Amino acid sequence: MDGNSSSSPLHVVICPWLALGHLLPCLDIAERLASRGHRVSFVSTPRNIARLPPLRPAVAPLVDFVALPLPHVDGLPEGAESTNDVPYDKFELHRKAFDGLAAPFSEFLRAACAEGAGSRPDWLIVDTFHHWAAAAAVENKVPCVMLLLGAATVIAGFARGVSEHAAAAVGKERPAAEAPSFETERRKLMTTQNASGMTVAERYFLTLMRSDLVAIRSCAEWEPESVAALTTLAGKPVVPLGLLPPSPEGGRGVSKEDAAVRWLDAQPAKSVVYVALGSEVPLRAEQVHELALGLELSGARFLWALRKPTDAPDAAVLPPGFEERTRGRGLVVTGWVPQIGVLAHGAVAAFLTHCGWNSTIEGLLFGHPLIMLPISSDQGPNARLMEGRKVGMQVPRDESDGSFRREDVAATVRAVAVEEDGRRVFTANAKKMQEIVADGACHERCIDGFIQQLRSYKA
Repeated sequence: MDGNSSSSPLHVVICPWLALGHLLPCLDIAERLASRGHRVSFVSTPRNIARLPPLRPAVAPLVDFVALPLPHVDGLPEGAESTNDVPYDKFELHRKAFDGLAAPFSEFLRAACAEGAGSRPDWLIVDTFHHWAAAAAVENKVPCVMLLLGAATVIAGFARGVSEHAAAAVGKERPAAEAPSFETERRKLMTTQNASGMTVAERYFLTLMRSDLVAIRSCAEWEPESVAALTTLAGKPVVPLGLLPPSPEGGRGVSKEDAAVRWLDAQPAKSVVYVALGSEVPLRAEQVHELALGLELSGARFLWALRKPTDAPDAAVLPPGFEERTRGRGLVVTGWVPQIGVLAHGAVAAFLTHCGWNSTIEGLLFGHPLIMLPISSDQGPNARLMEGRKVGMQVPRDESDGSFRREDVAATVRAVAVEEDGRRVFTANAKKMQEIVADGACHERCIDGFIQQLRSYKA
């Protein structure tokens, strides 16, 4: 049986983490399942569902959106349903509100499993922190997949309960550089219990223990050693989903009238550094200033999708006179930017990124070398993995606090995107990675293999 089997279609419930970087890949999974005739119930909160791009018409009838209102928690901004809406220092309150979804989700799943409900779920796919959703799956006897939207090398590097064989294979694919001390200190926060009453590590391990399978956003073509070795995680079978690359045609809903796209239209081919450091954790004000002054020093053209820091008034977000001095060769946009459309544009030469897994895949989908400035979570390991593949360089950081200097930003931008020798090498290596990321048939085979695993699973 493969993913296109004529057997009865599956009913799969998908419950993503409340962040756009998780919601969008999960929507992609939903569409890929629906394109093969399977029915999907996509569970999130009302505002998060409303902000998702429209489904492709061919699959829309098979995807149902289930909206569960996010409970109110004192101290959390009104309407803050996604991490993108929440200041970094309020993330624990957001997790507390998220835990309030446990009861309504359990009620939804119980009703879906009730006799006469029509289509009992065959599987539940839950994100990393959904310990209560996995518990509801156990209670209702619905098998559960834990979704880890990261690289196999990074997952195995973080996780306990991997085999010695997997650890050795990961060692082959991991570059020699070790995590800097500032990153190690941040990682300790995973085991710190705060307002939500449960650590990130506890959420992860409870979800894992209550799941039957683990799905990762990778493939053997991308990480041959790690994927081949990471066959189980804490005794649970691991299945690759492929890289889930977005459509390279520029994404849905991108208008040629968009201000960023219009600005790019006026720039020379392969001349612009696109700068975007994600939508979750903004840089502090002084770091934004160093980055701005580094871009100015580099002499490169740039388009910067800037998320405003929370510790600076609007008037002080950028250094005095910066926009005037860089006018004509630089554009700063503080609103929404169509990232796929920008990366697909012929004027873009390189991508200055935080190395979130979504952004890393998106940059390499278009063969862009990477200038890397990781901020949190798995971004540091992702950056080291990509640096090991020589598709770009990290901006040098202070080992103790993670700060960086404008001179180092400028030197790294020039080395990757301006100076001919470095640019040629990094671009050539990024193009090799592009061949894998853009190989749609490869990633579709992974989805078919995943569905086959769901069909053949026996508890």
